[in-house]
Amino acid sequence: PMRFIILFLCVAFLPNAVAHSYHSGETKKVYFITPSDGTTVTNPVKIKFGATGVNIVPAGVDMPDSGHHHLLINVDKLPDLKQPIPADSNHLHFGNGQTETEINLPEGKHTLQLLIGNYLHIPHSEPIISEKIEITVK
Repeated sequence: PMRFIILFLCVAFLPNAVAHSYHSGETKKVYFITPSDGTTVTNPVKIKFGATGVNIVPAGVDMPDSGHHHLLINVDKLPDLKQPIPADSNHLHFGNGQTETEINLPEGKHTLQLLIGNYLHIPHSEPIISEKIEITVK
């Protein structure tokens, strides 16, 4: 009887296991949930990061299809995508796996862009990078 129970459980949960494997082929994408492109905001600026097809994990965690967010502020030229992403006032690291933040920016127009880094802060061989958005801080 125990063999039948195990067989039943394997068959019952097999479709979920198969369905889950399709997610790994999902398009990897990173985007801003808030703010929206072109909006006017006030300090502190609340920013929420979205991601599909990639697991958001802390830096140092080496898993397939995973990484952590980096917020690029007023960056005209992307950093070398074969090297670790710089850490400075224009390249903020969210190495604890955070998916939102609040920052203060000077009044005026600013561009924001997200870039996923792997466990070593290096962008993936096919970079997972958001569209650049522009916000105005009043």
